[in-house]
Amino acid sequence: MAIQTLDVQTRPEVRGVIRLTEAQLRVQRRVTLAVTLIPMAGVALAMWLLWGTGITTTDLILFLSFYAATGLGITVGYHRLFTHRSFRAVRPVRIVLAVLGGMGVEGSVVDWCATHRRHHAFADQYGDPHSPHLAKAPGILGVVIGLWHAHSGWLFDDEATKPDEYAPDLVADRDLMRISRAFPFLTVLTFVLPAMIGFAVTRSLVGALTAFVWGSLVRVFLLHHVTWSINSICHFYGREAYRAKDESKNVWALSPVSFGESWHNNHHAFPWSARLGIGRWQIDFGWYVIRALAIVRLIRDVKVPTADQLAKRKLTA
Repeated sequence: MAIQTLDVQTRPEVRGVIRLTEAQLRVQRRVTLAVTLIPMAGVALAMWLLWGTGITTTDLILFLSFYAATGLGITVGYHRLFTHRSFRAVRPVRIVLAVLGGMGVEGSVVDWCATHRRHHAFADQYGDPHSPHLAKAPGILGVVIGLWHAHSGWLFDDEATKPDEYAPDLVADRDLMRISRAFPFLTVLTFVLPAMIGFAVTRSLVGALTAFVWGSLVRVFLLHHVTWSINSICHFYGREAYRAKDESKNVWALSPVSFGESWHNNHHAFPWSARLGIGRWQIDFGWYVIRALAIVRLIRDVKVPTADQLAKRKLTA
C-alpha cells in the first residue's frame, strides 16, 4: 500500500474525534514525553549496571513478573476482552485484568479500548489514529514519518477518541469507569511497587533502586515499544496469511515478547477471535492464559474461528 499524502487541511472529518485545547495538549505532551523519556533513561542506567555488576535474581524476577502481568493485562484484558469481547469473564477476573492493564501505563482501560476500536473502524485509512500509511511526504521520507507516527508520534497528536462514541458499553460499566479514573494512581503504583518489593527483599536502598530500574523503568520501556511496534512494524512489514481490509502483517519474531499480539494479520482478519496465533506453531501466550482460565471456569464463551471461516479467508500462495 502506498503512503497517502493527503494534506492535513483536506482530511475528512471523522466521527467520534475531539480536538484538545491548547492547555490539554500541553499537559498531554509533557506527560507523554516524561513517560517516554524517563524509562529510556532507566534503560541506559540498566545497561551501565549490567556491565558493572550484572542483574540480581530479585531484579530479574521482578522484571519478568511485572512485564508478564502488565503485558497480559494489555493483551488479554484491554485488547481481547474489553475491546473485542472475544470471551466473557467473571467479575474478579475482569477487575484484575483491567487493573493490570492500567499498570502497563498505556492509558486508561476505557480510553485505550475506544481508541483501538476506532483503529479497527478505519484501519489504515483516514480516521485511524496510528496507521503508518498516512504521511505528508512521498517516498522514503514518507515511510520514516509514517512509521514514527504509528510507533509513538500519534501520542502527541491534538485529537482524542470519544469513549461515548466507540465504547458506550465500557462507559456503562461501573467497575471499568472506576478503574479508568484510577489510572493516575495505577501509574504511580506500577513505578513504586517494584522498588518497595526490592527494598522488602534486600533490606537496602540499593536493592530498592535496582528493583526500580529493572522492574519499573526497563519493564515499562520494553512493554511500550513492543506494543507500539504492533502499530508500526506489524502494519508495514511481515507476512499476510488471511484476507483483511488493511495492511496488517504477521511478524513471528515479536510473538513471544508481545504475548501473541504480533500475529496481527490473523487478528485483523478475525478481530473477534480470542486466539491470535492461529497456526499450530504460532506462539501466543495470551491464548494460553485464556485457555487456562477457561479450564478453571473463570471465563466462558471463548470465540475462535472455525476451520471453514479460516479457509474462506486464507490467502493462497
